[in-house]
Amino acid sequence: MNAIFSPGKLMLTSEYFAIDGALVLAVPTKLGQEFFFDEKNDGKSLILWEAFHQNQLWLKVVIDYKNWQILEANIPSSAEFILKTLKNVQQLSDIKFKNDCTYHLKTNLQFPADYGLGSSSTLMNNLAEWSEIDPFYLNSISLGGSGYDIAVAKEKSAVLFRSKPEIKYEKVTFNPPFKNELIFIHLNQKQDSREGIRFYKSKKKSPELVNEFSDITKKILLCNELQNFSELMMIHEQKISDFLEIPTVKERLFSDCPCFVKSLGAWGGDFVMSAKFGDYKDYFWEKGFTSVFEWQDIINL
Repeated sequence: MNAIFSPGKLMLTSEYFAIDGALVLAVPTKLGQEFFFDEKNDGKSLILWEAFHQNQLWLKVVIDYKNWQILEANIPSSAEFILKTLKNVQQLSDIKFKNDCTYHLKTNLQFPADYGLGSSSTLMNNLAEWSEIDPFYLNSISLGGSGYDIAVAKEKSAVLFRSKPEIKYEKVTFNPPFKNELIFIHLNQKQDSREGIRFYKSKKKSPELVNEFSDITKKILLCNELQNFSELMMIHEQKISDFLEIPTVKERLFSDCPCFVKSLGAWGGDFVMSAKFGDYKDYFWEKGFTSVFEWQDIINL
């Protein structure tokens, strides 16, 4: 079978405020999602969909795409999402689902589903590349969100991304001299980003505040010293805490940590970033957080 790969992502700056056009710095991860595809000209107009998670089959769906009906499914709710998304692909693409071929499509998510590294965005980008359509538009009509994760998956690079007044992004080099001092800790749960976004949207915000996050992002991109980087991360974290009226992750879980702790993405789960100190692995392990990664373990730059 032919194959496409999209990397996952970590959002380093402007969580939530990305929706209102704040400048985002995001980086690709080593793990992502594979997409395998084959076509058979057999006149059956079928889609045979298999989704694997870390090489273990979890979803199997058979779809009649002439009538857009699910013929077989082991998880009906997930099958409905796949049908909706593939129907969107048909409407946008000039080349896929236009004849009576059978499509054998297979995905493999390489990272744990609760990591929040972009299981949906990597799928959207893979489907868009395969069908030669705009991944941002496919993502918009299928899922929503700012689209920064699509930019990372598409470019396979660190990006500076802005969603408003229109989507605009550029590949950037983010290779700070202190990168090997940074660590990434998983919080043992996945945060519902849609729920977080709904809460964020319910609160009034000023253009000036959005611009403050863009300014912080620009400064972070140019940082050459860990101390300056750490200070900017703490400022960023406190500004979002004040706006959301939610304690920072450091206040909730790591109040005695001697370094900054910065949420990456929707607050309450997924990954946080910090810096090495003393017996940092023992510190996080003793608090129940055993998934601790160094830069070279997780970031694909």
